[in-house]
Amino acid sequence: MSAVLWHDLECGGYAADLPLWERLAAEAGGPILDLGCGTGRVALHLARRGHRVVGIDVDAGLVAATNERAGGLPVEAVTADAREFELAERFPLVLGPMQLVQLLGGTDGIARCLDRVAAHLGEGGRAAFAIVEALPAPVDGPPPLPDAREVEGWVHSSLPLETASDGGQLVVRRLRQSVSPGGELSEEVDEVALSALSASELEGAAMAAGLAAAAREEIPATEDHVGSTAVVLERRP
Repeated sequence: MSAVLWHDLECGGYAADLPLWERLAAEAGGPILDLGCGTGRVALHLARRGHRVVGIDVDAGLVAATNERAGGLPVEAVTADAREFELAERFPLVLGPMQLVQLLGGTDGIARCLDRVAAHLGEGGRAAFAIVEALPAPVDGPPPLPDAREVEGWVHSSLPLETASDGGQLVVRRLRQSVSPGGELSEEVDEVALSALSASELEGAAMAAGLAAAAREEIPATEDHVGSTAVVLERRP
């Protein structure tokens, strides 16, 4: 199925981090760079509040969805890798929501991303990355309900199965199911591997790119999503 559909289903409703990004955007002004913008969850939210946002994502389909949904909002998304991008302008704020930095292939990918971020920040500019530092504690009670959506007679659902530690990675597994209008079921297990990363490790890697630790902000857990830590970095003069 479409990457846009699954991205919307599994990520589109997440909102626990939005107040933090709003506050950082209000402090920084604009324009804002949104790394791994997906279908525009953060970029469109900030644009509706008057900020100009540039988004990048490696998936061209997600980029197209963001641009289509922008309408007249001050949002522009481009297809680019967070480890390799080169844009014409500099930004007072760069955001890496939803563990983007942990999806870059480990130490080398993180270092390359931080170098690119530092090159695109104005003096005194800030970057903020949301990370999950450890496995969530087991929760008593009934299992979570799947995220579900009906599209043109098809019913799609995504059920969290587990988050496990595997060789220096946190592996998130979800069961994706689709039921056709005729009742035929198809399903697959989707896995997302996050590099194990602490706030201190990210701050240490940032120093090599000329970025200094500025703050740590806690993003609360919700019924459907674990809490995370936002590591805020600042470009040194």
